Amino acid sequence: MDFDIRQLEIFRAVVDLKSFSKAAGRVFLAQASVSERIATLEGLVGTRLLDRLGRQVVPTKAGEILYKHAVLLLDMKRTACLEMKDFLGVRKGEVSLGGSTIPGEYILPKLIGRFRERYPFVSIDLSIANTDEIRTRVLAGDLELGVVGSRNAHGNLICQELWKDHLVLLVPSWHRWAGRREVMVQDLMDEPFILRELGSGTLRIMDDYLKAAGLNGIDGLNTVARFGTSTAVKEGIKAGLGVSILSARAADTELEMGILKALEVKDLQMDRNFTLIRDRRRIASPLCRALVDFLLENSKAEQKNDCF
Repeated sequence: MDFDIRQLEIFRAVVDLKSFSKAAGRVFLAQASVSERIATLEGLVGTRLLDRLGRQVVPTKAGEILYKHAVLLLDMKRTACLEMKDFLGVRKGEVSLGGSTIPGEYILPKLIGRFRERYPFVSIDLSIANTDEIRTRVLAGDLELGVVGSRNAHGNLICQELWKDHLVLLVPSWHRWAGRREVMVQDLMDEPFILRELGSGTLRIMDDYLKAAGLNGIDGLNTVARFGTSTAVKEGIKAGLGVSILSARAADTELEMGILKALEVKDLQMDRNFTLIRDRRRIASPLCRALVDFLLENSKAEQKNDCF
């Protein structure tokens, strides 16, 4: 029985993603080549490693055993590579970074440009998804770092606070509330409301603040739609579908142009911090550590200057 690291990488990708086609994209091979290499691996081991259950691919009992050891071996390989790069002072390569919607769309792209000025041979692979998905991918090892909109007490995560954020009530410029500076929290209950999708950090923070105000959280709102991005929520507000609570950072352009108006909710100071997360079980690459240091440095500078 014999197999190599590349075969284990492909096998792990199939198990992690539960799909030959998705695994092919991760390991940069054609789907037919992935299937062929899995068949070769099964031939070497002498038993079936994967089963198809409907549209998903799942490991057999033998596959579960091999997967457990494959993860350990691949992590050992990664650790060895990282330690050698650290010793050699390598300053080129790629860092996989995840951002929830607000930091991913409105903060990180600008900072990646500045980071690249300091490290011109480093590329950043930025994935944007909701907070829960970014957290899951960091814990799975798919992403080295994540920047999310709400904290989580998961024991395997190192959490470091970055930039402050303020949530505001956004309405279209022609709305009956557009001339106000604030509304009562009770006013929100009957107003058509657009929410972010489940798993959104913005949604979770908003729910917590509404419950703290003695209301039934987001369940007490007149929800007319749920959208997967802040951009979609803003478009819904512009179209008159409803109002919403979003990060003030997400609406800078629309507020400057007068398309949307930002209001406060009386007695509800909706503030939060964006949080940098990393899996404590994995050794950070030198490039990953450089990016962490850069983001923390930028965060301290913003707090000092009170601007971005």
